[in-house]
Amino acid sequence: MKIVTKDLHIDTRGFSDIHDLTSGVDAIIGESGVNEGFCHVFAVGSTASISTMEFEPALVRDIREKLEEFASENMQSHHSQTWGDDNGFSHIRSTFMGPGITVPVRNGRCILGTWQQIVLLDHDNRPRDRHVVVQVVGKE
Repeated sequence: MKIVTKDLHIDTRGFSDIHDLTSGVDAIIGESGVNEGFCHVFAVGSTASISTMEFEPALVRDIREKLEEFASENMQSHHSQTWGDDNGFSHIRSTFMGPGITVPVRNGRCILGTWQQIVLLDHDNRPRDRHVVVQVVGKE
């Protein structure tokens, strides 16, 4: 069994800025030499999420609007009152969406649907350099 861990760094704008990671993840899988197994993609930090979606402009807009309805950037939160950073909403969004996903790998590529991409969502209230860890496990 082979385990390969690599990092991606993505500059984001915050406020549920969404970035397609699929090609970067596939490149890491290809470089790993793993043919069959799985890949785990994990956002380091407590205000970002990893998910899958059809990454197209209208759906990106829909998701950002629904996240705003769910946990508005203007909401009052105990976290923001305690720390004064006004990003309680970003922690709530991230917690409910989760920091990572695991995707099966076959023939050296992620098994994804035709319109399914792996995405990073940065929920914080400011631009960030996001750190994403990609770990590939399997056999060559």
